[in-house]
Formats: sequence, C-alpha cells, structure tokens
Amino acid sequence: MAMSLTAAREAWRDWLKSERRLAAHTLVAYEHDVATFLDFMTTYLGAPPTLTALEKLKPAEFRAWLADRAHQGLARTSTARAFSSVRSFFRFLDKNKLAHNASIGALKTPKLPHSVPKALSEPDMEGVLDAESEQDRAPWIDRRDTAVLLLLYGAGLRIAEALELTKGTVEGLLKAGQDTLAVTGKGNKTRIVPLLPQTLEALVAYRDSCPYLAALAPHHAFFLGARGGPLDPAIIQKRVREIRRQLGLPESVTPHALRHSFATHLLGAGGDLRTIQELLGHASLSTTQRYTDVDSARLSAVYRAAHPRAKLR
Repeated sequence: MAMSLTAAREAWRDWLKSERRLAAHTLVAYEHDVATFLDFMTTYLGAPPTLTALEKLKPAEFRAWLADRAHQGLARTSTARAFSSVRSFFRFLDKNKLAHNASIGALKTPKLPHSVPKALSEPDMEGVLDAESEQDRAPWIDRRDTAVLLLLYGAGLRIAEALELTKGTVEGLLKAGQDTLAVTGKGNKTRIVPLLPQTLEALVAYRDSCPYLAALAPHHAFFLGARGGPLDPAIIQKRVREIRRQLGLPESVTPHALRHSFATHLLGAGGDLRTIQELLGHASLSTTQRYTDVDSARLSAVYRAAHPRAKLR
C-alpha cells in the first residue's frame, strides 16, 4: 500500500530525530519549513499535494515558492535554510523510493549578501553542525565529521590539532570520564580545553561506529578516512564547502571560521580576552583581539552601561 504524504512526513521526522539526532529546536525549524512549503503548494496547485504531485513539480513551481518568500520580505538567510529543509525532505523521499524529483536538485540555494561577517551567527553555526550530507555514505563518516566540527567550534581547536589527536588520547579521556583535553598547538605549546557534553557524545558515537578504530594501536590517528587511513584535512574542508553551498553561506565559512566563531561567541557572551587567549593557545593577547574581531558597537554599549560617568546626565 502506497504511503501517504502525512505518513512520509512523519517517517522523515523520525529519521531526523533518531538517525540525524537533530536538536529539538532544529527539528521544529525543519518541520516548519516543509509545512510552509506544502501550504504554498496547496494554494499554488489548487489542492493539497500528494507524493505523486510532489514528484511532478517542475523548477518553475519551486521558483514560484522562492519568489513568494521574497515577496513576503523574508530574509534570504531564512529562505536558504527553508530551501535546505525542503531539499532534505525530497532527498529522504527519493532515498526511500517514495517519490523522485530531479527538478529540486537542479536549483541552487539562494545567494546571500557578501557582507556576512567571518564569524558565523549562532543560528548559522547550529545549521552547520546539523547539516545533512548530500551524499550517500556510511553513517560513521557523518558522525566523524560532526565530531571534528564540534572540536573546532566547541573547543576552538585548529583543524590540524583535531586531526592530530591519537586514538590513545581520546580513548583515555573517554574511559576516565574526563571533560577536558590537552592539546599541543603551535610552538609545541600545550593547553587544556574543556569539552562540551555534545562534543563528548559525538566522539563516542564516532568511535563506536567506526569500523577501523578497534584494530588500531593507541598511537594511531583517531580520525580516519573512508579506507582507514589518517583523515586528510582536505576532506573536512570539502565537507564545509558542501555545507556552505547547502545553507547558502558565504565563502568565508571555512573550518577555521568555526574556531573564529568559537572565540567570537565566547566574547559576545561575556568571556574575557585572557581566558579566550588561553583556550585558543595564542602567545599574544593582541592576536586574540584581532582574531575575535571585537564589535565596537557592542563594546560601546557595555561601556555606556557600566562606566559611572556614562550614567551621569
């Protein structure tokens, strides 16, 4: 018996929740995006769409939906995310042989202005971490990439520092239940960085699903390529480029931008430069100041709120 569109949406939602392990708010955003798309198509087609109707949609119908969002004045960042959500739904339908539509694959994600700052916004950063792979590949590879990206953003590691971690180092901290990691960076300087619970969970998920790790010695690289060798940084760079295209983010979004976002978000939440300097492993505080790209408007607001003389009228 053919599956209904309602059942297909529920199956997609269950997949996002159980397999993709999306955060609750991200899951709500994905569902909302697809719901508004289907609402538009109901009006556009004159009747609630079925899976068969979705399969027959042409590029013109998708462009009409995008044009309608522009007419409503919705932000291009919002439309880029919505397009990514809808494309995820259609990929799920295709993968599960529920409906095949080649038209959506021919459309490009709406472009964003080039004035986006180098540090990602917190919502964009969440989108990067939750982004779905556009390729059919083993689940452990997706878990590997998620773990690496969480080390860059959640702990401020450089990509080389993350990929130089050994099996013994990571296994040791996981077995001991530690939530800190000793990292040796530039100048052979070692620093201690805290690890978020989500990062630790991602490391465990990757370790438990990787088919090669168990047979390797402790000194071997923890992050592995598809054939079992040490992971090449180019693979992570390629993955970030894929996410960038998928979400309509600017070319400034690179693996290093995740580290940049880590520092900038800490600073914006009230972290002091000295602490951020230690977490990043910078020898000079001036380097940290340049790296975090301090927002002068935000600093002015803090000054006006805190300085005694600024409160006098």
